[in-house]
Amino acid sequence: MRLRDLTLSAAALAAVLCAAPRAAAQAGPRTDGTVRVQDVRATLTALADDSMLGRGTGQPGSAKAARLIADRMRALGLRPAGDSGYFQRVPLLVRATGRRRVALEGTPGWDTLPGVTRVTGVNVAGVLPGADPVLADSVVLVDAHYDHLGVGTPVDGDSIYNGADDDASGVTAVLEIARSIAAGPRPRRSILFLATTGEEAGLLGTLWFIKHPLLPLARVQANLEIEMIGRPDSLAGGPGKGWLTGYDRSTMGQMLRQAGIPLVADPRPDQNFFERSDNIAFARMGIPAHTLSSFGLHADYHTVRDDASRIEFDHMTAVISAAARAVRMLADGPAPTWIGAGRPPAEEQP
Repeated sequence: MRLRDLTLSAAALAAVLCAAPRAAAQAGPRTDGTVRVQDVRATLTALADDSMLGRGTGQPGSAKAARLIADRMRALGLRPAGDSGYFQRVPLLVRATGRRRVALEGTPGWDTLPGVTRVTGVNVAGVLPGADPVLADSVVLVDAHYDHLGVGTPVDGDSIYNGADDDASGVTAVLEIARSIAAGPRPRRSILFLATTGEEAGLLGTLWFIKHPLLPLARVQANLEIEMIGRPDSLAGGPGKGWLTGYDRSTMGQMLRQAGIPLVADPRPDQNFFERSDNIAFARMGIPAHTLSSFGLHADYHTVRDDASRIEFDHMTAVISAAARAVRMLADGPAPTWIGAGRPPAEEQP
């Protein structure tokens, strides 16, 4: 969930993207689609490792994380869906004077600000093509943001904001869902797996994707955003349970309930989580789009304490298993639709 930071030249970005990642890509799809705790642990600990330097938007650690995600997508057999292999280049502006800020290139007023430089970030995208001759042209979008806060003010000697829960957990889920579904029968609809940059700086990667879509957005039938599933939420039922924002805004909630998938309604609607992640940009376009989470308002949010040692991997694995069932349902069954006034107004762009 959103906040801050950046700096990386295009040349430096290219160098990091071309470098071999510290953690090797895991093996490709298995015939067994079970989500395994050892795979979940391996992916999350790699993304939240200190070597990723907190995955600050547009910084070298973010580029290294993007490379790792692309390598995992390749190993899973997903087809490249970016404008440069698995990467969709996102032009960014960074203001390094005073409090560091970042915006999309072309943001009004930024060209006149002092200390602004141009950098290149990337979204990472891979697609699992659908098998149905009619439905294969329609798409389910499964996404999470991979950026976090980078390196900041030291606390007890630790200056790396690892973002294990926010949102290495969501990116891990995206990759493990892809692994699970790729191991089984081909889905009827195509599934686009997307890891976005710049959510913490204002949904920048998602907004660029919408302005420069990698496929016609009219083909996207549903969006499941995954955000902060690394720890259980007692209000959602504790370990192994996740919740969905805007549960009753569309028929997606009803579909989950009827299928017996253990994802419940957001227990804290007063926190407005439906509007606080990348899904809202897609929802305002008319796509039934919701966020899956199990964030219980833990005190480590946006602190240096959000690291892999605090993740509850059995819980997270169970939530990902449920999410994989949900994505399979969306890919093979009826498309969800908005209920009444559940669709947010299109004019309220973030």
